[in-house]
Amino acid sequence: MKDIALELGLSVVTVSKALRAHPDIGEATRRRVLERVAELGYQPNLMARSLVTGQTWTIGLIVPDLLHPFFAGIAKAISNDIRAHGYGLLISSSDEEPDAERQQIRNLLARQVDVIVLASTQTTMDGLREIERRGTPHILLDRRFAGAEAHFVGNDDEAVGALATAHLIAQGCRRIAHLRGPEVSTAAGRLSGYRQALAQHGLAAAPDLVMDLGPSGDHRGEEAGYAATRRLLALSPRPDGLFCYNDPSALGAMRAVLEAGLRIPDDIAIIGCGNLSYADFLRIPLSSVDQGAEAIGRRVAQLATSLARSKNATPPPQVDLVPPRLMARASTIRFSKE
Repeated sequence: MKDIALELGLSVVTVSKALRAHPDIGEATRRRVLERVAELGYQPNLMARSLVTGQTWTIGLIVPDLLHPFFAGIAKAISNDIRAHGYGLLISSSDEEPDAERQQIRNLLARQVDVIVLASTQTTMDGLREIERRGTPHILLDRRFAGAEAHFVGNDDEAVGALATAHLIAQGCRRIAHLRGPEVSTAAGRLSGYRQALAQHGLAAAPDLVMDLGPSGDHRGEEAGYAATRRLLALSPRPDGLFCYNDPSALGAMRAVLEAGLRIPDDIAIIGCGNLSYADFLRIPLSSVDQGAEAIGRRVAQLATSLARSKNATPPPQVDLVPPRLMARASTIRFSKE
């Protein structure tokens, strides 16, 4: 850094700040420094820097399933945004296993990451309490705990459930089933929104129309959705509308319905949640509720870098809700206007 500073006529402090994307440094100066760094092949010693700054310049992210497009989209947005501020992202998956999640939490704490972002699969706050005891800043992502004093970025899942169910009702469905997700806040919220929408339209929320996906809501969701829908099709009368916890379970549901020789949406209209990137390219394009994965990821990144910089401060918890959007496609549309 001394050599670079001397060559460019800058102070060592200025070069250091430029490498950390510090807001005090102008873009032109930062570009000059980075160009010279690239020419010299200089690599800052992050371990040495962490001893001075008390930061490791890493954000830890734990999600239930790395293959799920919703969480993958969030991870991509977080990574892209924090990179501009000099931070790296450590990603791990719990595979919807609480024990695996607790192990991943311990791993990230041992690495002394600056912030932990957690989409928890646990039904208790044990893992969260462990993070709190270490004093590591943290953000709950997508899933939250009732009564937890923590930063949260995600959706209002009651609004998600109500939006999807109201759309099915508007399309003429009257016996609407729901594939319920695992025992986490997202599933509870969407189930509550489903019931609220039915009640508002004077429709019964029959217990036999709610099928539990078990612990495989995000991990192996297609298989769980297929099996649960086969059970629904055995009912008499069968449902004419189906709100699925997420898009993977909706894909499994569509397969079960088509295998039974039924038509989508004429016999059963199906809507998911998550708005998979390929939902519009399916044989029958899938209606879905868009949760705004990119927007969630960018907001997480902004909050995480802010918490990392003010590690010794304790800002009050923020709740940042991204509004859901209905994406109506062929799997539900029976009428052109609602």
